[in-house]
Amino acid sequence: MSILGPRQAGKTTLARAFVATRARVAYFDLENPVDEARLAVPMTTLEPLRGLVVIDEIQRMPKLFEILRVLADRPRTPARFLILGSADPRLIRGVSESLAGRVSHIDIGGFDLSEVGSDRARRLWLRGGLPRSYLAKSDAASLAWRRDYVRDFLQRDLTELGITIPAATLGRFWTMLAHYHGGVWNAAELARSLGSAENTARHYLDILSGAWAVRQLPPWFENIGKRLVRSSKVYIRDAGLLHALLDLGTADQAGTPALQGGAALRECSLRLQRPSGRRPR
Repeated sequence: MSILGPRQAGKTTLARAFVATRARVAYFDLENPVDEARLAVPMTTLEPLRGLVVIDEIQRMPKLFEILRVLADRPRTPARFLILGSADPRLIRGVSESLAGRVSHIDIGGFDLSEVGSDRARRLWLRGGLPRSYLAKSDAASLAWRRDYVRDFLQRDLTELGITIPAATLGRFWTMLAHYHGGVWNAAELARSLGSAENTARHYLDILSGAWAVRQLPPWFENIGKRLVRSSKVYIRDAGLLHALLDLGTADQAGTPALQGGAALRECSLRLQRPSGRRPR
């Protein structure tokens, strides 16, 4: 089983709560140098294990996917594996092995309205659902944490995945997407703003989607026998990160468009991009 989601969404906390109820558990956190060293020779370390084996931040060691395929195909499967990751495996450089048919996936985000209650909707809308942002002592502390999160994500996390695109370039693209939050994806317009080709803009979008920073919502329609393919809509996955990218630090600045529906949210973002309030053609 795999649990996938953005960093700081609570994957490790969820896994530790689960393994606390299990009698036989081996836990590897690949951000811990000791655990990383233990898996330097993964087959030797993992093959003798029995029970539940948890591997956290698996994207840091892509070669493990090949080993897990071999171990998952053993007769009677003496060990079960729970892997946690902050990126889609297809995004990770060096992953050539698929676990299709051998793994079930659980995708998680931060807190949602059903968890925090409708009376805290404004706070959730402003700060987002990432636990440390939502639970911060003040709006200012939450905004500072989210700004650091964005910086570390661009400068460190993506680099660890083998992404060599400059952090400033991806940061600029991510901010542009924030201004079009809830709008229809237009590769040509964004590519012109970046001074790049449409394929480059699509590649950047795929990177941010695979790293759980952006969500692409495919169009829902019947397209039988037609050549026209409608574009998807793009959303920043976490409302708190959306406001950090747009530099909106207070509830008065952010308003409550999320409580009024997606159309209002899109209008808000477009007005932020165009002070005159004119809609794009």
